[in-house]
Amino acid sequence: MSRTDSLPEATGLNKYIRKLRYHEASRQWFAVLFVLLVSWLGQPIPELLYAGTAIIIIGEAIRMWASGHVKKNKVLATDGPYAFVRHPLYVGNILLVAGYSLASALWWSPILMVALLLFYYPPAISYEDGKLQAHFGEHWENWSRNIHALIPSFSNRAGSTSSSWSFKQSLMQNGEPVIVVYLAWCLYLLYAKLM
Repeated sequence: MSRTDSLPEATGLNKYIRKLRYHEASRQWFAVLFVLLVSWLGQPIPELLYAGTAIIIIGEAIRMWASGHVKKNKVLATDGPYAFVRHPLYVGNILLVAGYSLASALWWSPILMVALLLFYYPPAISYEDGKLQAHFGEHWENWSRNIHALIPSFSNRAGSTSSSWSFKQSLMQNGEPVIVVYLAWCLYLLYAKLM
């Protein structure tokens, strides 16, 4: 089943653009290629590289935290980072691409980053929210009422932040340790240019 099957019929170029916007693998690959592109072509300035690295570390820490809590299609994750935001993996992704964009010091990288984020994330969030609502019903509705999609809610938490995090789950659900190695290599490409 395609992510666009439940949407109204589209034709021509609009049909192909919509399929691309809703295609999960292309969203992920564009992010991987964006990070590689700005790391390879980057012309880092020390201050921007250090600030970007801090944002990258925060983004990956959020991804690691979230991937160790998510229980895809089994249990609605409302603990850990899901007590603050509905899509912490997306928050981590956004911080990662923002960090690499800043670290690269390329004038065009923020423009490309914003275009990619606006192209892919609104439909991804809409699809995920619809899928979770259909799967978990009232439980999802009660939780999502207090938790924003991307902006953390610190006063109206809907779950516990003290549940156990699982490295195995992080590895099995998202391959997060592999992602960390790739991101570290891309950072190395930027830091090597300062030597």
